[in-house]
Amino acid sequence: MPQYLMSVWHDDEYVVDFESPDAQRMFAQVGALNKEMMAAGVWVFANGLMPASSATTFTSEGGKVSMIDGPYAESKEQMGGFWVIEAADLDAALGWARKATVACEDAVELRPFQAEVPAPKQ
Repeated sequence: MPQYLMSVWHDDEYVVDFESPDAQRMFAQVGALNKEMMAAGVWVFANGLMPASSATTFTSEGGKVSMIDGPYAESKEQMGGFWVIEAADLDAALGWARKATVACEDAVELRPFQAEVPAPKQ
């Protein structure tokens, strides 16, 4: 079955007050969606991310690797979490993305993974 990444996007300055009623409501909604996905057999993996400021970016030029603190993308929007799902087709994945944006009350981007490339023979 094809796999898809559903990523949750928000402003870079997004801060979650884990004790607030809004956060508790969203956690409950996302938890219910996760259970629904698991029951349907589409859920592979999901998690939230630390703020983009905690990222470390690596680049390579001519075999020389550079490391810098912070995200690669200079953008006011950052990925805050994601799901990896397996769905029968794009229409099914779109349905899950619709549910995800309602559950987390934020923008959700759906993107298919590339076709799996077989491992080289040894």
